[in-house]
Amino acid sequence: MGYGEESRAVVSQFMGGGMKERNFKMIYTNGVTLRVVVEGDGPLVILLHGWPQSWYLWRHQIDPIVAAGYCVAVPDQRGYGGSSSPQEVSEYTILKLTADIDGIREALGYDSFKLIGHDWGCLVAWNTALLYESTCSAVMGLSVPFWRAGDETINPEGFDDKFWYIRYFQSHRADDELNADLERSFRILSYGLGGDSPLGTWMTQLEHPSSKRLLDVLPEPETLPSWITQEDFKYQVDQFRQNGFRGPTNWYRNLPNHNSLTPQLEGKLMTQPAAFIAGCDDDVLMYDLNWRERFTNSFEDLRFLELIEGAAHWLQVEKPVETTNFILRFLEEVA
Repeated sequence: MGYGEESRAVVSQFMGGGMKERNFKMIYTNGVTLRVVVEGDGPLVILLHGWPQSWYLWRHQIDPIVAAGYCVAVPDQRGYGGSSSPQEVSEYTILKLTADIDGIREALGYDSFKLIGHDWGCLVAWNTALLYESTCSAVMGLSVPFWRAGDETINPEGFDDKFWYIRYFQSHRADDELNADLERSFRILSYGLGGDSPLGTWMTQLEHPSSKRLLDVLPEPETLPSWITQEDFKYQVDQFRQNGFRGPTNWYRNLPNHNSLTPQLEGKLMTQPAAFIAGCDDDVLMYDLNWRERFTNSFEDLRFLELIEGAAHWLQVEKPVETTNFILRFLEEVA
């Protein structure tokens, strides 16, 4: 494991205005090469994006965490952006996704790291904490509580004949649909889970028959959400122009194998200090109306659980100041 070329690139950064240089390292680990933003000095904090994003989702949090005295590493996870994007479904198991993260730690020469994940990156973070408890010293999740993804995740009970995106994603026709018009895909996905749409917008897909496609069952906004500029939107979309949605959506195709690959984690508690934040208006919290009780019983040391008013799923960009403050609070507590 190690990293190759290092480069600095100018990318959009509308908080503070103008353009922002970022330091990218190409890290080879676990059979893939990951493009990782690495900034700062001090203890290592790794930030994980989810679907369908890239390192850029964390653009508002990097500098404040660096200023607090940390080295921040933000990868494009495998399948995304400037990282390797294998086509085979088997390359995206939870064991490989978590090994990638500990591999970043090793490549950068650290004995331990603190881990913060959002969306699918949150699932990777929770499982990394369980599988690499000797090196992952603290874990924080955004938007997606911890759960063991079973068949009900793919096939919600009572909705066999209704559209559900995770079930739809088991087929590669989902990739074809989303790749056909990247700008349209990102407009609809950003709005559907964002705070500019009415609460429950994402869940309205369950009102449609299973024969539909994803972009047919969600509303298409006339303008971009208020929390993203045209410049930022373009950068986000451009990250998918080379490899498309095949790799990112392969993550979902491994959900049926998740529990069988990690039987040792059944009932295991996370021992590290942990925290969780989410938007009050995040439809993902509707997946399990009893999520709070189930979630809090998964940790030995849950420092806090907080919901942010006026935010939905894209916390880092919808409410960047509030999100960053909660992250800094957690890092201060576990320093």
